[in-house]
Amino acid sequence: MDNAKFERRYWIHTVTPLHVGTGRGVGYIDLPIAREKVTNWPCIPGSAVKGVVADHFGATEKKREDDELVRAAFGMANNSSTIEANSMAGSLVFTDARIVCLPIRSFYGTFAWVTSPFCLERLKRDMHLTVPSLKTESAAVTNTTKLVRHASKLYLEDLDLDCGKSREADSCAELIARAVFADNPDWQAIFRERLVIVSDDIFTFLCEAGTEVSAHIRLAEETGVVAKGALWYEEALPVETLLAGTVWCDRVYREKNASDELTKEKLLERFCSQPLGLQIGGKASTGKGQVRCLFEAL
Repeated sequence: MDNAKFERRYWIHTVTPLHVGTGRGVGYIDLPIAREKVTNWPCIPGSAVKGVVADHFGATEKKREDDELVRAAFGMANNSSTIEANSMAGSLVFTDARIVCLPIRSFYGTFAWVTSPFCLERLKRDMHLTVPSLKTESAAVTNTTKLVRHASKLYLEDLDLDCGKSREADSCAELIARAVFADNPDWQAIFRERLVIVSDDIFTFLCEAGTEVSAHIRLAEETGVVAKGALWYEEALPVETLLAGTVWCDRVYREKNASDELTKEKLLERFCSQPLGLQIGGKASTGKGQVRCLFEAL
């Protein structure tokens, strides 16, 4: 049986700054974001994505008891006081959402969606992409770019990079734009005009220096000034960040009286087909963590 039909790629597009933390940091950033161990690139843990998708579909304990599809998709906790467990794992499996494009301020074109050959190689395992060969200090832009005006120079933050127009960059921009902005041709054009591929080393630097870091304080009620020790720095992924992961349907745990609708196809169709508006991470009360989650067949 072809397992590919039971898999979907999902995309996360941040609409507001997003903070999925890992506790207190050891550097000057008190509350850093989650990052991959090996690359140190930002990511969103798959458990966080699955949790908010479950919440979006109202997967409360009662809902799981009443709706077999919700129960099968997201699992059932053991609420028994006896030795015999009555819990089961959910059939939907979400990988971590890994960075694909990081928005970086640009001197021309306002900002750029920046990616790298290794980012594209990871996508290449699921999409047929031609990855350009780049020199260390070079960058590739699309033929319709708005990021370059004169002398083939690209200015990202404090970086001054040589660049050239690339058909491979056009190809990558087209594929990503159609996946993330499938229902909006205007945004597809905006994305194609702003995609840039830089070397992996430069991308790693931008992933460390290009995230949003903001200072937070807590005021003392008695004095109206900052309370002692109540200043901290919090990191977040900026607006317009693009990440991608994979979701698939694992073994479906069928109960004795399960209906015929309890299938892998039905679970993916109900929970992983339509675009979702989700809130991921902390600071929900201040509007942070609003994202678009989109699914596409592999």
